Amino acid sequence: MTFLEYLSRRWEHLFELTVDHAAVTLLSVGISALIGVTLGLAVYRTDRPREIVIAITAIFLTIPSLALFGLFMPIFGLGWTSVVIALVMYGLLPIVRNTVVGLREVDSAIVESAQGMGMSRTRRLLRIELPLAWPVIMTGIRVSTVIIVGIAAIGAYINGPGLGNDIFRALANIGSPQALNITLGAFFCIIVLAILFDLFYVLVTRLTMSRGLR
Repeated sequence: MTFLEYLSRRWEHLFELTVDHAAVTLLSVGISALIGVTLGLAVYRTDRPREIVIAITAIFLTIPSLALFGLFMPIFGLGWTSVVIALVMYGLLPIVRNTVVGLREVDSAIVESAQGMGMSRTRRLLRIELPLAWPVIMTGIRVSTVIIVGIAAIGAYINGPGLGNDIFRALANIGSPQALNITLGAFFCIIVLAILFDLFYVLVTRLTMSRGLR
């Protein structure tokens, strides 16, 4: 059976796995974005806390995924919970770093002018700093999403959802006639999913960016 024949026969199965893969990715990215942007907002003004937060989130990204999933398995059990917690950890660094960079790159003269107009710190943050930093923050979320889409496949190691289940099934049956097609089908869907997510973020960034920055 050729690869195209395999795709035509198994597209419903692959579509179901792709939907699960997208769901765990979206959930993990959403939590990472919430935590990461909040941390960035909390530390971007102060040097030492900023260095500590970025260093800790950088350490998360260096931990081998199989080791982290294996560590969480006896603590949080098999399935979604362990996978999502691990993916959130992997997704934090790009979001925290880009939030900090975006906010610190806002022209200080603009911030001082707003302060001179009587704007409070909160209003300056919401009305000026965040809108100006938004494209950089969105870039961090895009990078985080691509990382999570890839690592989510390894979550099948602990019974997580998504396309990794086909990859591990093929590895368990390596040498069989269909092992290569099963693996290629999963890889193909992961690549397509990553491209779709990237296009989605391009559109969202364009629609939510301040008109003066377009």
